[in-house]
Amino acid sequence: MTKKSSMIKGAHALLTPMKLDLKAVRGNDIAVTSPVDGRKLATLKADTRQTTDAKIKKARAAFEIWRDVPAPRRGELIRLFGEELRAQKEPLAQLVTMECGKIITEARGEVQEMIDICDFAVGLSRQLYGLTIASERAQHTMQENWLPLGPVAVISAFNFPVAVWAWNFTLAIVCGDAVIWKPSEKTPLCALACQSIFASAAARFITNGNEAPKNLCQVVLGDAKIGAALIDNSAISLVSATGSTRMGKFVGPRVAERFGRSLLELGGNNAVIVSEKADFKLALDAILFGAVGTAGQRCTTTRRVIIHASIYDKIFTQLQKVYAQIGKKIGNPYDAKTLIGPLIDKAAYDAMQKALKQAVAEDGKVFGGRRVSNDAFPEAYYVEPALVKMKHQSDMVKREVFAPILYALPYKTLEQAVKMQNEVPQGLSSAIFTTDVREAEYFRQRSDCGIANVNIGTSGAEIGGAFGGEKETGGGRESGSDAWKNYMRRQTSTLYYGLTKPALAQGLIFDAK
Repeated sequence: MTKKSSMIKGAHALLTPMKLDLKAVRGNDIAVTSPVDGRKLATLKADTRQTTDAKIKKARAAFEIWRDVPAPRRGELIRLFGEELRAQKEPLAQLVTMECGKIITEARGEVQEMIDICDFAVGLSRQLYGLTIASERAQHTMQENWLPLGPVAVISAFNFPVAVWAWNFTLAIVCGDAVIWKPSEKTPLCALACQSIFASAAARFITNGNEAPKNLCQVVLGDAKIGAALIDNSAISLVSATGSTRMGKFVGPRVAERFGRSLLELGGNNAVIVSEKADFKLALDAILFGAVGTAGQRCTTTRRVIIHASIYDKIFTQLQKVYAQIGKKIGNPYDAKTLIGPLIDKAAYDAMQKALKQAVAEDGKVFGGRRVSNDAFPEAYYVEPALVKMKHQSDMVKREVFAPILYALPYKTLEQAVKMQNEVPQGLSSAIFTTDVREAEYFRQRSDCGIANVNIGTSGAEIGGAFGGEKETGGGRESGSDAWKNYMRRQTSTLYYGLTKPALAQGLIFDAK
């Protein structure tokens, strides 16, 4: 690693090109530190219940104006936002790395994902299709229409501090909604930067002769209490929350209690099945990226690899070799040669070490998992990814730990492998490596996950497909496909255009004479 003094640029230097001045949000409530070296980046003022409620009222007022703007014009605003993101891609990526610690190539990819979803949303703004439905009654027409929903609250996690918000925000805006964003307390600068970039796009939109209300995009800063203020407010039509299963178990029932809508993207304990008929080179490359990318801090991280017993020792030995090589590429996330950056904080490191100790207690053999660079950066937590040889899938293996731990498990039949894969509380992402089309199709039919890949890994989804999972992953779907329907309300409308008394449905007769 480089010396601490040259490790990262100052936060303010990165924020300048994005036209963000922190004066208005400076305070003593939220200390923002960089996982890269543990240094403090800023101290910010948190919102209160009162300021949060005020922002919700502003969002409601903005929505009541924005919903009447034609959807293709709303799409033009997102097109301009995409242009602004292209112009600010590098400084925003640098900030993402600074605040959440992911390597710079991944950070650039995350901003590119924002740009991609802008492009998707622009096209979508002309495709918010309803239906014409055949009526059983003469001179009647039936339609299914999709209308703007209302203010949307987005609660995001630290590991994807900008992209997941963009999935929600861009679609919500073209669908006619206003958005309030509560970012993780660990990555608030990224949220403020995105808000500033959108403000530049909105200014251009208005300069070009369009009308847009203020407060389409607002940010609230704070802890779970501020999140609760969003969750409990009936003026919020949809709460889209990304985070842990524990968080989702709090959000879902609270929103349901007031009959609101929630979109939950929660945990994942994702598995790759390696058949004896697999292309082993494909499998190894995908397992490696899936297990150690973002230092194991993705919801789609590969946490279990289920290997056919006949090739188990061979594959495990190969994994040991690549893990030994990857251990040499841990370090400064700004260095293009680095493949693994730091964990987000000490709590993540402690959780990892606790899990590894438990694995040893259950006769698991642990390779790696040690802390590195702690002398140079005592406040940062760089770790070797851990590879754990397990004889069976215990309850400990079934628990998600947000760190680079990969459990290797043997199987004898495909039915057993898929059953093992499905025996975890979450159902986000899954994959199989095989050259047998029958195995591939059996897997796709039987996997209980929202994502089921064949010959690619569990991580690295494209924006065109709906992203999400089942069971304790929450059931929500974001990004592509028809995820836009989350941000609108469905209306069935019947119109009668005849001149005589219309008939009733189902042939009913109701004559008052």
